[in-house]
Amino acid sequence: MAPALVESLPVREPAEKKKINEGFNKEFFIGGSNAYDDSTETKGTATQPPATYPNYLPVWDNEKGVKYPPWTPFEHYEHGKDADPSFQDLLPENKAQVTEVTPYIGSEVHGVQLSELTDAGKDQLALFVAQRKIVAFRDQDFAKLPIDKALEFGGYFGRHHIHPTSGAPKGFPEIHLVHRGADDKSGLDFLEQHTNSITWHSDVTYEAQPPGTTFLYLLDGPTSGGDTLFVNMAKAYERLSPEFQKRLHGLKAVHSGFEQAQSALARDSTVRRDPVQHEHPIVRTHPVTGEKALYVNPQFTRYIVGYKKEESDFLLKFLFDHIALSQDLQTRVKWAPGTVVVWDNRVTAHSALYDWNDGQRRHLARITPQAERPYETPFAA
Repeated sequence: MAPALVESLPVREPAEKKKINEGFNKEFFIGGSNAYDDSTETKGTATQPPATYPNYLPVWDNEKGVKYPPWTPFEHYEHGKDADPSFQDLLPENKAQVTEVTPYIGSEVHGVQLSELTDAGKDQLALFVAQRKIVAFRDQDFAKLPIDKALEFGGYFGRHHIHPTSGAPKGFPEIHLVHRGADDKSGLDFLEQHTNSITWHSDVTYEAQPPGTTFLYLLDGPTSGGDTLFVNMAKAYERLSPEFQKRLHGLKAVHSGFEQAQSALARDSTVRRDPVQHEHPIVRTHPVTGEKALYVNPQFTRYIVGYKKEESDFLLKFLFDHIALSQDLQTRVKWAPGTVVVWDNRVTAHSALYDWNDGQRRHLARITPQAERPYETPFAA
């Protein structure tokens, strides 16, 4: 059973609360900001067409100045536990074409329309994604759904998360948008001072109940570039020696959302909910597969509880480097029209890439169902 929920923790040191984390600068460098020209997006430019889905253009005033209260605990039901492992409702033999992208992570599926899945098919989707970690569906119709219908589909997998700082479609704060508008080349300024745009993370791990099965779908994207990297965090744990695995068990780390809020305020953007930080185990267990996975990331994980700063920094750096360098445990999603990527945030980390500089629009929408509080099961050699 998962332990009881813990409310937000005190910040370790006032100086740390004020520090803007480099990862957040990169996150919004990749995703864009609220400084875009609406007429440019709806009408296009001399070199770029209008946004294909103007109903998905971001706004930051859905709340009209009202701040959301803190999240309250909820009982998450994991539908993957009910799934038929034959996947006959999700991947019928006469319809679905499935390609395994790499041995350890990633599958690509053609011939399945997600919005037409039965509940049995949705249960199997949760299990299949937990097993393969990330699955790219080539579904030309999902982005065309009315937004409320897309949210209805995603809500089967958990309570909708509302991002504290990102833009969302008008009237639908539950949708998190990744948007860089037409002719926006500001990323080049960032790369004048940085060598890369990589920011490994699992989404909003500072929440008490972070996401599980998650959906991201393309609305507009560059002809090439703007791919997303994913890594199998369960296999990353498995690669460690048994003695090292044993040492990690029982350790907890603090994941903080304060830096993200401060970064948003520095850009004169929105903070919809007071930031929080929470302790999570460094090794968490998946509730369906039983796999143990590393659960730290450089964007949100701040320090290991009970360790001195130098000790915590040393161990976290090793784990961050291990995750980043394990390219044999990674896959790369190339976004194409109709792509819907489904992944399990509990056992993966990911990073967007900025590698296009011709001003093409990059516009994606994320549905982010929350899951259970991360928990750890005993070490077994």
